[in-house]
Amino acid sequence: MRTTLGIDDDVLAAAKHLAEREKKSVGQIISALARRGLAGGTSITPTERNGIPLLPVRQDAAPVTLELVNQLRDERP
Repeated sequence: MRTTLGIDDDVLAAAKHLAEREKKSVGQIISALARRGLAGGTSITPTERNGIPLLPVRQDAAPVTLELVNQLRDERP
């Protein structure tokens, strides 16, 4: 698929260097790097807040409200 992207000069130069070294097209190199970056397990989501680790949140998770916390606290034996 063809598309137009704005790529910084230094990134394009590095991609061209990799493409030449690996005997691939610049498009193939940029696609591979994008795939690796998207699947690399890195996340924009913070992993800690105020020095305290955050737990991962499921996509279908309901928000935790004060009412829910109170209900769970009251149910505790």
